[in-house]
Amino acid sequence: MNPEEFVNELNKHNIAISEEQTKQFAQYFTLLVETNKNVNLTRITDQNEVYLKHFFDSITPLITVASLFTEGARICDVGAGAGFPSIPLKILCPDLKITIVDSLAKRLTFLKNLSQELGLSDVELVHGRAEDVGQNQLYREKFEIVTARAVANMTVLSEYCLPLVQTGGFFVALKGPKAQEELDDSQKAIQVLGGQLESAKELTLPDSDEERSIVVVKKVKATPKKYPRQAGMPRRKPIQ
Repeated sequence: MNPEEFVNELNKHNIAISEEQTKQFAQYFTLLVETNKNVNLTRITDQNEVYLKHFFDSITPLITVASLFTEGARICDVGAGAGFPSIPLKILCPDLKITIVDSLAKRLTFLKNLSQELGLSDVELVHGRAEDVGQNQLYREKFEIVTARAVANMTVLSEYCLPLVQTGGFFVALKGPKAQEELDDSQKAIQVLGGQLESAKELTLPDSDEERSIVVVKKVKATPKKYPRQAGMPRRKPIQ
């Protein structure tokens, strides 16, 4: 998917993209590839692959569950790495208020430079483990939407993300193909953490065999205070 095909595909889904936004994605690609020479941000550096597997993949929630992304919504992106999915979402929806949580300072330095380069406002960068941030009263249950992409399985991911979602808000997980098995295994964790499965939608990225799933969990009640547990515990002893 080259930049022109990216724009055309967005238009097919009634997602407007201006010349300025198109330029921002081009700048994003350039800075990503340049920084990646010194900092391990991604194994994908080919332009067509970045536009398909990073940029377009990141905005699939705007196609599948667009109604969640209301104007001015506060979004927390857990383990964003090189900014996926939050920065592509921010470029297309500039009014979103983005908080990015990542444990690696080098990645956050890249995201700080990127936000400045692209002229993005309302992007807060938080250096820390998701387990620690989820117990911080500045962030706990403060977001309408919490996103995560390629971070962990749904059981672990739910403990990272649901404590950050406000009651009535949503946890949106961008997963690979056939997420149903993960969902089956995570039902107990989702319930314990105050969530309820809203939807799980499968899709294929354009002109490819790249299958994806968008899983949406609604926060229906407050997360018990003991969650998230201390750093490392969700992976070592997942909620069963």
